[in-house]
Amino acid sequence: MAENSLSDGSPADSVEAAKNASSTEKLTDQVMQNPQVLAALQERLDNVSHTPSSYIETLPKAVKRRINALKQLQVRCAHIEAKFYEEVHDLERKYAALYQPLFDKRREFITGDVEPTDAESAWHSENEEEDKLAGDMKNKVVIAEKEAATAEELTPKGIPEFWFTIFRNVDMLSELVQEYDEPILKHLQDIKVKFSDPGQPMSFVLEFHFEPNDYFTNPVLTKTYKMKSEPDKADPFSFEGPEIVDCDGCTIDWKKGKNVTVKTIKKKQKHKGRGTVRTITKQVPNESFFNFFSPLKASGDGESLDEDSEFTLASDFEIGHFFRERIVPRAVLYFTGEAIEDDDNFEEGEEGEEEELEGDEEGEEEDDAEVNPKSLLSLLVSLVLKRASLPDDHVISKKPFGHQPLALSGCGEKLQK
Repeated sequence: MAENSLSDGSPADSVEAAKNASSTEKLTDQVMQNPQVLAALQERLDNVSHTPSSYIETLPKAVKRRINALKQLQVRCAHIEAKFYEEVHDLERKYAALYQPLFDKRREFITGDVEPTDAESAWHSENEEEDKLAGDMKNKVVIAEKEAATAEELTPKGIPEFWFTIFRNVDMLSELVQEYDEPILKHLQDIKVKFSDPGQPMSFVLEFHFEPNDYFTNPVLTKTYKMKSEPDKADPFSFEGPEIVDCDGCTIDWKKGKNVTVKTIKKKQKHKGRGTVRTITKQVPNESFFNFFSPLKASGDGESLDEDSEFTLASDFEIGHFFRERIVPRAVLYFTGEAIEDDDNFEEGEEGEEEELEGDEEGEEEDDAEVNPKSLLSLLVSLVLKRASLPDDHVISKKPFGHQPLALSGCGEKLQK
């Protein structure tokens, strides 16, 4: 009977468990009463939970006062930087006037109003094979022109569909263009950028010049982008230069039945009393590039826009900036596709850097997830319990726990992994 009870292990197990619990409690008390262990644990917790803001909070008032003085200096730096960008805007205006004669000549070549001279049309390729091929093609063209002089009137004027081709080549623009927009954009002859006059609020205007067409009577469609180049009083440290804050379009004088920004739908209505049915027509908005000239307005009354509206407005600002900085100054390279290849290569480089940074950030997040103040205490308790399961001659050391560096440094190594 006694043997059975011992073999079952119930009384013996209970006694052994009680002894282990008692040993564990004693060891825990010994550990938690050791000032060296507590100091080491506190230091580790302080390192784990350290943030810049928490560090600042621990500084004396005199040091905080000096930090506030540095922030005052930083605000003054932001205002000087704003002045710098204002002068940059003045320089842009100055050099825009120097570029304009070249852009005017570009328009004349595109429209065919002026034919470039041999000197103006000479272009030397870096590839000799291309030069040779171009020479052979030129000879063939000369022969063909001599043989078909009577067909001279079939030669296209200028560079057909120049700007429309750019719209088609650039993804940011082609996404906005619908099939029914294309015939209209083929009448686009020029795009210009005009900067605000000296002394006026910073802004720029995009001018889209069209030849006479069957769609609207406006010779020029405009889009004005308003800019801000001063630190925000509520958050002056976020200032990084001029930013577009709002934009205005223009009214398009559509010819009858040619407005592509709306579509007419038919809807049947049933009379509740008589049961008769009638068909009504109504106009509803239609997707079109020409909605570009009827933009959303940035909220100026303190009310925030919804998420979709904010995204639409931000995309509009990005497109306006792209016209100003890239499309207009380098139009021929977007027509040939050379600038697009450069942009793609630049974006690939940025994406590679972003992926690398994201990988680093993920690693940091994993580290942060592992470095938890509670985990340190859990590791310490686990260590105590593990030691409690050892034979008695190993459980209670003659030396204080703080004199055994491997145990505590082992916790630290786990936290750092």
